[in-house]
Order: sequence, then structure tokens, then C-alpha cells
Amino acid sequence: MKDNHPEELSSELKSLLGLKWSPIAVKFISKEDKSDDFPPDSKIRLRYCQLLMETKKGRSLSLTTNNISCPAAASAFGLLPLPEKLSSGEMLKTLGLFATNEAAAKSMAQMPRLEMNKFKAVAAAPLENASFEPDVIVIEAKPEQVMWLNLASLYRSGGRLNFSSAVFQACCIDVTAIPYRSKQVNVSLGCYGCRDSTDIADDECLIGIPFEQLSDIVESLRELSKKAIPAARGKQTYTRWKDAQHVQN
Repeated sequence: MKDNHPEELSSELKSLLGLKWSPIAVKFISKEDKSDDFPPDSKIRLRYCQLLMETKKGRSLSLTTNNISCPAAASAFGLLPLPEKLSSGEMLKTLGLFATNEAAAKSMAQMPRLEMNKFKAVAAAPLENASFEPDVIVIEAKPEQVMWLNLASLYRSGGRLNFSSAVFQACCIDVTAIPYRSKQVNVSLGCYGCRDSTDIADDECLIGIPFEQLSDIVESLRELSKKAIPAARGKQTYTRWKDAQHVQN
């Protein structure tokens, strides 16, 4: 399944999991890249989480230093330096997210950002429409759907997963920068920024998947859909237990 096209992968993900939104293809564009295959810059200033919000609904856009409106995300991708108010923790303390400037500063200092000035833009498109080979796939979905994606990533190798989050910069760091750097899936519950700035629902969360792993994950989802997924969704064990309790009573 290594040669599956993005539109086929997207279609299978939607079908196997019942996703509401399109999986999002994300690509970091280096300063040396002269290709014209990437989506145009957004004509309005956007946060990165808002770019993902627009992309999951069908738009293809990119962000540069000229139109990215979130300094934390700009720093996450090495587009701009982190402002002092963020690095010192002052802004996050003012927002009520941390008890002290020091606690906020500690979290900001540990953010796994991308190399400064390596990239000139970040592009995003619905996976089925992507004109480029993505670096990362971001999916906004319900926890149960994200659960199956994680199990699919372990289906053949086994083991355990370790998720990393500071419950801040969920979209830019947790499900984009971390999967890009670590080459491992990462899950985020969301954060203040994306929940305040986008339409993500209270019962939705996020997962970032390195694109090179997506084909294997979809193949594993196919296997899981033969037995495990329908059995769990059918709540067969719970139904039998409930019926037994009814008989006893």
C-alpha cells in the first residue's frame, strides 16, 4: 500500500473511521524550494490553528512571516523569534494559564521547535487535494477515532506510545512540530489557543502523523475494521452484561 495516492488514503481514513473532517496535509517549505506546487499565501492574517480549521473544510493555503498572526506558532516553525512576553511567561500568566511567570516560562522553554530560519512557509491542504508530498498529517476527530489511529500505529510493531504536550500550542507544536521532528505519532487534547480561536468541538481532539507512516496505518485500520472496530462500536460485551443483569433482576 506504499504507493497509494493521497486521495485514496484520505478516502479510506474517512470511510474506515467515519471522520467528519478531511485529514490535513501539512508541508514545511524550505527557503531553497522554488516550486510553484504549493498553495498560495492566505490573503488574510491567520493563526496556524485557524489555517488547519480552514483546510479541514476544503481550502488550501500557506502561511509565511507576512500573514501568520500567532507569534507562538511562528516561533514553533522557526519563522520568527519568540517574543519576550511569551518566553518570559508573562503573557501566559496574564491569560490565566499558569500560576506564575516562572511556570509558564518553563513550559515555553521546553517547546520542541523547528530550526530557526530553515523554512519560509508552512502549507496545508485537504489530503485528498494535496499537490505536494506532506510532511505531517493532522486529523481533528473524536477521541474514539483517534484511539483507533493510535492502535493502528502499533498494530504490527506492538509496544507503547508516549504523548508529549504542555497543553499549549496544541496544533503547531503537539501535532505538527513533534511528529515532524520525532517521526512518531503524537496526540493532543487541544489547548487554550485552538479552542478559543477555532471551531474545534469540545468532544474533538487532534493527532499528528508523519506522512511516511500513513499508508501502513491505513492498512492496519483495514485489518482492525474486520473485527475489532465493529465489535467495540457494537458494545457487544456491554450488551451481554446488561442483558445478564436484566435477567438476574
